[in-house]
Amino acid sequence: MELDKSTKRIAKKAKKGFQGYPVITIAYYGPNDKRATKVAIRFVEEENSEPQTECFRTDGDIREDATIQSAIIKLIERSAAKTVSVADGIIGCPHEEGVDYPAGEECPQCEFWHGRDRSKGKPGSNARN
Repeated sequence: MELDKSTKRIAKKAKKGFQGYPVITIAYYGPNDKRATKVAIRFVEEENSEPQTECFRTDGDIREDATIQSAIIKLIERSAAKTVSVADGIIGCPHEEGVDYPAGEECPQCEFWHGRDRSKGKPGSNARN
């Protein structure tokens, strides 16, 4: 499936809002607010059930990768998701605290996110003291 079709299909499903369970949430992460190198797709089968997460990574902008965007569409279809939610923009660093760097510290590879409100990509409430 070509990139434009995949992107439009995801946006169309997300535009419908909450339609019930199962729910798929798509979140993009990157070293800054311009390039997403990781996407996390979280699947919740029913209310209060344990979420399952699938992640994809790339060196380029993952939002421009037709293969990965097609894989997201296939995950949505296979799961029979009634609701698809896509986080606005890139919401943070692609590295995992406590896995890729020590818990309680800033990611040493993504200085852009140090002290930033991740929802806005601007200095703000995410600052660590």
